[in-house]
Amino acid sequence: MNFEKYHISEDIKKNLAGLGFKRPTDIQFKSIPSILNGEDVLAIAQTGTGKTLAFAIPVIDRIHRFKSSKRTMGIKCLVMVPTRELAMQIGDVFIQLSRHTKVKSYAVYGGVEQDPQIKKLSDGIDILIATPGRMFDLISQGHIKINGVHTLVLDEADRMLDKGFIKDIESVKKKLPEKHQTLFFSATIDKEIKNLAYSQVKSTAIRIQISPEDPVSKNVSHFVMFVEMDDKRFFMERFINENPDSRIIVFVRTRVRAEKVAKAMERVRINVFTIHGEKDQADRSHVMEAFKKGERNILIATDVSARGIDIPGVHYVINYDMPVEPENYVHRIGRTGRGFSKGVAISFCSSEEKEGLAAIQELLNKKIEEIKISKKNYAQAIASPPEESSLEDLIREQEAWEENKRKKKKRKKK
Repeated sequence: MNFEKYHISEDIKKNLAGLGFKRPTDIQFKSIPSILNGEDVLAIAQTGTGKTLAFAIPVIDRIHRFKSSKRTMGIKCLVMVPTRELAMQIGDVFIQLSRHTKVKSYAVYGGVEQDPQIKKLSDGIDILIATPGRMFDLISQGHIKINGVHTLVLDEADRMLDKGFIKDIESVKKKLPEKHQTLFFSATIDKEIKNLAYSQVKSTAIRIQISPEDPVSKNVSHFVMFVEMDDKRFFMERFINENPDSRIIVFVRTRVRAEKVAKAMERVRINVFTIHGEKDQADRSHVMEAFKKGERNILIATDVSARGIDIPGVHYVINYDMPVEPENYVHRIGRTGRGFSKGVAISFCSSEEKEGLAAIQELLNKKIEEIKISKKNYAQAIASPPEESSLEDLIREQEAWEENKRKKKKRKKK
């Protein structure tokens, strides 16, 4: 089934076609009809599978049809998100999808001047995408009224429902009309948070899980390499030089690490961008835009951006540092292999990070395939430019081995 056959506005269909979306992903196929029917939905699907479109398409269509039949003012849908980058990303999606319709959307978030946001809000909008801090500031100042909201969306629900945000959610829900629709979308969600989510929706809520036993998208091939902490920069340099035209996102633990790794790369004439929480919002926005345009192919990021980067054509993700929180592994490597594209993620794991690797594998309920490095290749990587087997060759060998293993399993089943 493609989008042309959906009972949605022709303008939305044209927008989807213009953006290159012809048919729905699994999460979109399962979510859109229920949301169009006004039902509560709790959906869990891997990062990069199209969750934003899964709620944006039906939300825009419902408001467009409502406005076509009635003259109403005020915010009708509130989308709450945990990070500024995610607010901007989702705001862009809503703007692109609602072109030529009667629907106006806008994103508000902290780190920037609020006066331009207040001006935009005063012009009237239908859909508000917001981070909690800035939203509550503007509510307290009287610039945002949510008493007319009929649909509440929580994206990255696991973050929005944790101990830092649950009181905010409960506070918001008290201000909404009694009969409102609630939509929860997330890539990862543990049992405790899932029970909390169920308590916030109607008992008749539709529960959707796409491949719940594997939180990593099937489009992402992911591997681990055992590399000591002080040697990681050599392996990264080598990998980047072997893939000069590839777009790569590199994740590190802290802002200090981000700048340190960036300087190490610059010393070997590799130009990179960095993004982390210590940069002001204007700088972060500029870096994201420049990376999207391809001004540089390498972005070094902390986990502040793991959930907010949706950039087409990211070929590789490198976990230069293993994440502290196991769930962040899923969000990090989900920056590649998005939609119907394929991607590869590689983790550099040092001796002191093996405990963190074990926690990630427990979350995934399986071992991450290892790219084995011979002593000779390891020594070459840290001592001189690559001479024999490249990392790319090793990845291809590992993928071929995995494919053979899958074929053998299929033959045994037959």
